[in-house]
Amino acid sequence: MENRKVLKSGEFLVNEIQANDMFIPEQFDEEQKMIAQTIRDFLETELYPNIDQIDSPDINLMKATLKKAGELGLMGISIPEEYGGFGQSFVTQMLAAEIIGAGHSFSVAFMAHTGIGTLPIMYYGNEEQRQRYVTRLAAGDLIGAYCLTEPGAGSDANSGKTSAILSEDGKHYILNGQKMWITNAGFADTQVVFAKIDRDRVLSAFIVEKDFPGVVINPDEHKMGIKGSSTAQIFYNDVKVPVENLLGNRGEGFRIALSILHMGRIKLGANVLGASKKAITDSVKYANERKQFNVLISTFGSIKHKLAEQVIKTYALESAIYRLSKDIDDQIELNKASGLDKGKASVEGISHYAVEAAILKAYGSEILDYVIDEAVQIHGGMGYSAEMAVERGYRDSRINRIFEGTNEINRLLVVDTAMKRAMKGDFDLFGKATELAENLATCYIPAVEDESYFEEKLRVIKNFKNLILIVIQGASAHFDKKLLQEQEVLNNLADMIMEVYIAESLVLRVQKMENMNGSDPAGLYRAMVDVFVYDAADKIRKPATDAIYSFATSDLQLNYKNVIETLTGTAGVNVKDARRKVADKLIEDNCYKF
Repeated sequence: MENRKVLKSGEFLVNEIQANDMFIPEQFDEEQKMIAQTIRDFLETELYPNIDQIDSPDINLMKATLKKAGELGLMGISIPEEYGGFGQSFVTQMLAAEIIGAGHSFSVAFMAHTGIGTLPIMYYGNEEQRQRYVTRLAAGDLIGAYCLTEPGAGSDANSGKTSAILSEDGKHYILNGQKMWITNAGFADTQVVFAKIDRDRVLSAFIVEKDFPGVVINPDEHKMGIKGSSTAQIFYNDVKVPVENLLGNRGEGFRIALSILHMGRIKLGANVLGASKKAITDSVKYANERKQFNVLISTFGSIKHKLAEQVIKTYALESAIYRLSKDIDDQIELNKASGLDKGKASVEGISHYAVEAAILKAYGSEILDYVIDEAVQIHGGMGYSAEMAVERGYRDSRINRIFEGTNEINRLLVVDTAMKRAMKGDFDLFGKATELAENLATCYIPAVEDESYFEEKLRVIKNFKNLILIVIQGASAHFDKKLLQEQEVLNNLADMIMEVYIAESLVLRVQKMENMNGSDPAGLYRAMVDVFVYDAADKIRKPATDAIYSFATSDLQLNYKNVIETLTGTAGVNVKDARRKVADKLIEDNCYKF
């Protein structure tokens, strides 16, 4: 592991890293680029020519396409070599997830199989279970599914009613219950099913095969989007599950579910990045072909604004995704060094970054929704036609704000988890927040003489962080233990925190690029930084103001408002010219090449 500073989850709120401590996509090695190209080639040759038929839907074709991916080794990227995989780093796994993300409903089926359908067995299974199931899942010989959600248990997963009772001879658990919204249900060979043994308070997990008597799979649901992805209810009627198919320990199911959800959230951030890049390419290609008033619409300022915003938001998201991915890789190595086996080291490394996982899931899915919505708008009436890829992309995008935990749940997790990590002593959030709140007059970090470009941007972001700490302290002092019930205030804080993490990641990435490659002669990437940080000030100012009016007494409101205005102060930016610079590069390339 290279010698670099790695922050704990949520610690970015109070501490900083240097640009050279951050991993950026410009550091991908040749093997990683080759894997990415293999996946792109697979999408071009095996998926896109058949996407209409897959979305008809044709679950047999979807399963056949998944198996082809398995034959190419694409399903084994995250699986250790001893179980038939390639044992790639988390960075490489995220790169693969990004490229797959451009695959519409195939992406959903593929990620469900390789992630939540396979990794619970990989991380929590015993050696016999790994040899029996993981080796075949990694090769695509088996397709996996994950069965957690029930009609009465969505976000509150532990309230599920599915039961497992040990048989009199002690050889089987008798499984009864119902699961819904199960991805790959129509053709999955194995299912990771969560149920409560006897009258246990918490869940346990089981490996169930579709051919076990009593497993009944309903017809597929009719959905708004991701139509090629098989989604159905599954019923368990006195299903005899061998006791050796208990996954992990009794009562460990809820922990397994949460751990796998963290991983799913992080990888969803990569998926939506790939979908976003595809939508941008679709947008600019259309803008470079469509004429109105005898000129290409790509020459219009309003279209350039849309194209630039699509790129800037996507590029910023990408910066945060690979920053976090490398942090997870390093945490996994630390866990291995402490004596954990590969499976436990990986799952603990991923689970550690729960704050950032929730950020990438919520922020990323909303970026994609913005990008694909603007893609439809750029296409005009044609964007509403099923002839165009953006119409499918628009429908497929919407689910990302719902599954892997709704964005509402993830926003609450951003704040709640950061505060809990701080209380555990991972970093001094409350001490720093109290120090700032007790002396509001000194919480602003002013400019220094001869401040460099990046020093100025990072100073502004540090002021944003100070504002977050002040609002956390004020809300905590006012609401005390009831703060967790004030979801509107938590949402205000989450929006501020997400914006800061993405902004800081973008600035550090561009700074590191310049450190590696020399200055940016066209000022293209600095233009992105200028626009994003300038806009971030407004996006942080509003929720901060909303939050303080919910707890500050009337005599303190003016003081807080002055602090908010001061700490969100930024230098003026000619955003029109900056955006045009970004858009012109996109228009010239006629695809996303940033």
